[in-house]
Amino acid sequence: MTEKYQALAETIIEKVGGKENINSLAHCITRLRFKLKDEALADTDFLKNMEGIVTVMQSGGQYQVVIGNHVTDVYDTILGLGVSKVSENPAPAKKQNPFDAFIDIVSSIFTPVLGLLCATGMIKGFASMFLSIGWLSDQSGTFIILNALGDSLFYFFPIFLGYTAAEKFKLNHFVGMAIGASLLHPTIGSINALEPLFTIFGGSFMESPIHATFLGVPVILMDYASSVVPILIATYVGSKIEKGFSKIIPDVIKMFALPLLTLLCIVPLTFIVIGPIATWVSQLIGSGFLAIYDLSPVVSGVILGGFWQIMVIFGLHWGIIPIALNNLAIYGQDTLLSLIVPASFAQIGVVLALMLRTKDKKTKTLAFPAFISGVFGITEPAIYGITLPKKWPFIYSCIGAAVGGAITGGTRTLNFVSGGLGIFELPSYVDPKNGINHSFYMCLLAMIVAFIVGFALEFFLFKEEVKPVEAAPAHPINHTKLSSPIEGQVIPLSQINDEAFASELLGVGVAIESTDGRVVAPADGTITSFFPTGHALGFTTDEGIELLIHIGLDTVQLEGKHFTTFAKQGEKVKAGQLLLEYDVESIKKAGYDLTSPVVITNPKDFLDIIINEEDTISLSEELFTIVLS
Repeated sequence: MTEKYQALAETIIEKVGGKENINSLAHCITRLRFKLKDEALADTDFLKNMEGIVTVMQSGGQYQVVIGNHVTDVYDTILGLGVSKVSENPAPAKKQNPFDAFIDIVSSIFTPVLGLLCATGMIKGFASMFLSIGWLSDQSGTFIILNALGDSLFYFFPIFLGYTAAEKFKLNHFVGMAIGASLLHPTIGSINALEPLFTIFGGSFMESPIHATFLGVPVILMDYASSVVPILIATYVGSKIEKGFSKIIPDVIKMFALPLLTLLCIVPLTFIVIGPIATWVSQLIGSGFLAIYDLSPVVSGVILGGFWQIMVIFGLHWGIIPIALNNLAIYGQDTLLSLIVPASFAQIGVVLALMLRTKDKKTKTLAFPAFISGVFGITEPAIYGITLPKKWPFIYSCIGAAVGGAITGGTRTLNFVSGGLGIFELPSYVDPKNGINHSFYMCLLAMIVAFIVGFALEFFLFKEEVKPVEAAPAHPINHTKLSSPIEGQVIPLSQINDEAFASELLGVGVAIESTDGRVVAPADGTITSFFPTGHALGFTTDEGIELLIHIGLDTVQLEGKHFTTFAKQGEKVKAGQLLLEYDVESIKKAGYDLTSPVVITNPKDFLDIIINEEDTISLSEELFTIVLS
């Protein structure tokens, strides 16, 4: 425990309602992020005015206490006082839309294994490369050990995810691991080698040979190695089962009875219900894509290429792979696999662009190994660790994959063997009879185009949340507050009809629907620029915060009409000093929008910027809190 921050930590715990009111605690670069059972119990006014705290924000279901660059020390001290990172009795989460809820689940479950995912992915990629170029034989001990190490996470993924999913869904961690281990037990796989007892759903797409039963109920077995969705669903359902049993099992036997009954329920349920449903959905998707390909190869390339990575995430790609392998076995060639080859190259194109554009050190650190493993076809580190949690990069990769799929589909590109992954898939497109032909070149073209599209979309449309560089060693908080220079209704920049401001190309801030026609200095500083038309001015505070105030949209066309200035460029002014007046009604009658952006144009110079989230603001109210260091 850091004694220096103990008094601060104790007061924070007390003023957020005590330990019993804390559901969870996390932190980012400047803020403690609490999830409280009842935010009404927190003394927000006290905390806002407390020395050592910059301000308090309540947003997105989180109670955020802004500390500054020594937030880690305060966080560690609070944990040392007995506050847990996660409560055993969390309050109900605020309702999210399905996509955001899915992203939250994926991020929470996969984040703990990101480093290992990148490491094993790189090892597997290099092992494949060494094998393909002849440096190693598949019979050599070196290759066998490297390949086993590279496969260690991917093959046993259900066990690792059983642990992290249990953390997310509040299930006993070791019960989650046991569920995953059950799915991978070698005797389960060996059952499929036995003669079928009978077949169910004969004549339908769900036709399945039954090699075993559980208490007389048919069990349809599938390969769970490297799978994702079955263990996630099983863990979620298992958490509900465990919760139900925990209410009725006596405490004296709960230690062994609770996991016993939970496992006896969820593992058979997974084999009997969850696995078969995933298999049938995969088969339906596979049959559907065959029908689409027969109708239009280009359309099938766009659909299968664009949605391939999504299918992999849900484990639905297994409906395509068997069809492609069957085509190779029967006809010696296949068209489906060529539609999905570009996906990994679109993914690594996005990752490379993100690595070049982002200033976030963690993202850069993860992006490099994810890019390397992606070159060799191992894209899970890129998907789960980087692009999917950030949403738009993942969408860009799907677009690039769709374009690449359209190329291979439209040219009816063929592959002739089931070969390597990533860049080492190219030899699979060499025709054994005719050598290198259009299939090889079209596959290579699709890879390049998918990479370029993914790279270009991410590079040119890149948008990063303002994040500071790593904080310096702890020292007293240095922050300042800026009052609003304009009075009116506060509107997020993203909602205004001006792309340059809405995309935050010009700075970070808000727009204000002006009501009283005045602009005052938000702090002591200097007017660094003042347009002759009076519609916009640049302002720099004494602390070096650069502010752009733009009255209305397109009001430059008024050429100064209806604007009256009370200061000039280069003048030093005091906080609250009148700088500009304008005739609100006349400007509106002239057909101009008086939504006025107020943005900080040098946000990267500061540790954090907190924006007042009130709907309306007056000239005397604080608009920005800037953490200087």
